[in-house]
Amino acid sequence: MGSLSRKSLFWALALFLFCAFQLAAATTGTVDWVYDGDTLKLEGVGKIRLIGIDSPEHESSSRDNYYIKRHQISSNRLRDIAREALAFNIQHVKGRRVTLEFDEQKRDRFGRTLAYVYLPDGRQLNLLLIEKGLASVYRKFDFRRKQEYLAAEERARKSGRGLWKQ
Repeated sequence: MGSLSRKSLFWALALFLFCAFQLAAATTGTVDWVYDGDTLKLEGVGKIRLIGIDSPEHESSSRDNYYIKRHQISSNRLRDIAREALAFNIQHVKGRRVTLEFDEQKRDRFGRTLAYVYLPDGRQLNLLLIEKGLASVYRKFDFRRKQEYLAAEERARKSGRGLWKQ
């Protein structure tokens, strides 16, 4: 009977650690600022960079060259999409409680927290922005949902949404 108690204790501890890890893997908080299409500020956490996506910047940047060369998207169109992505994020997350989910890499080289952001209704913001053509897949780094995002980007492209509108 002594070994049964040890075994039960082992499994109880294992379950506790698993649950604690899962809770630590997700964080909730209120979005108190929206910087642009792929960066938010979460109360108590700081800057959040949405994993796996790239939304055009408000002003011309070196990143424009990627869109211009690879996808033939004009600078003017990029500025329009930057405004649309900002407005979308303000409408859907500013002042709202969201849940963050993390991947293997938790911070980027600028110290921002990397996360998948979930809206109160359970939809994932990162994926929504790609589906609406307000962001493209950030291909430079690997992340858990990359194939899913690439498929969503292809659907947005074929449907002519956002960035991909002719």
